[in-house]
Amino acid sequence: MTQRPYLLHLFTPAAQASPFDINMAYDAGYTAVIPYCNVQLSDIGNLTQDAIFSRGPKGVKCTGIFIGGREIGLAADMADAARAAMVPPFEVSVFADPSGAFTTAAAMVAAVERQLRNRHGTNLEGAEVLILGGTGPIGAAAAVLACGAGAKVRVVSSRGIDGAKKATDALNARYQVATEPADGSSPDRIASLVGSAGVILATAKAGVQVLSAAQLDTAAALLVAADVNAVPPAGIEGLGVMDDGAVLKAKSGKAVGIGALAVGNVKYQCQKGLLVSMLQAENPVFLDFRAAFTAARQLSS
Repeated sequence: MTQRPYLLHLFTPAAQASPFDINMAYDAGYTAVIPYCNVQLSDIGNLTQDAIFSRGPKGVKCTGIFIGGREIGLAADMADAARAAMVPPFEVSVFADPSGAFTTAAAMVAAVERQLRNRHGTNLEGAEVLILGGTGPIGAAAAVLACGAGAKVRVVSSRGIDGAKKATDALNARYQVATEPADGSSPDRIASLVGSAGVILATAKAGVQVLSAAQLDTAAALLVAADVNAVPPAGIEGLGVMDDGAVLKAKSGKAVGIGALAVGNVKYQCQKGLLVSMLQAENPVFLDFRAAFTAARQLSS
């Protein structure tokens, strides 16, 4: 009997599917990746049932659903809607990773944990974490993960305290965490936040520097800083994209940095590994930022 093709249905509310996600899925071993763009939450149930009922109970083991987009809350809702639309034994695996935010955030926080553990003999429990550019999908996911690991997390927005508070209110309500908003609308305001932070995460969009060398020089308590911006200029001035524990010029004299490509290496392995796990699963798996964090921690151990 001919082997059934492995199909991944990629649902995204965006106008285009991410080429990154499509490449990753093919590299993980899927026979075909089928993108569906401009998908609304209300569409998910019908799309899911079309995907599952056409293949039979055996064929669903060769079928998966990937949820993209940019909003982590909407992606979570879409994943829940897909799962709710399934009728056993017609069930398929679902992986939500909007803009790669779940796997990137997981990789970033896991890489920070590794440096805290190996270089400083500590962890995120009780640590003060400052997330610059924190209202985007990566920053929001990282905030939830770091808070869940016991950190005191402040989400900084360049749009001021109102923008930050809108983001933290949404995160705290959805994920039952206690992130705090912070005003990053000027260099002086950012400098006032940096001094007490033990961990700084730069999660702004590509090509935007959120922390200068002068501001870094005021970081009296800093142990680890990490950046996800691989497009010049770096999100943190002086931090190289390949750095993985390189010494940073911070006031604390103890700080080390993790660059975007060092984070990206863990993110790549994490996303590919989770896609492969869907292919190999005997029973359906449902993957989100929590599964991504578990995988990233294993990769960073």
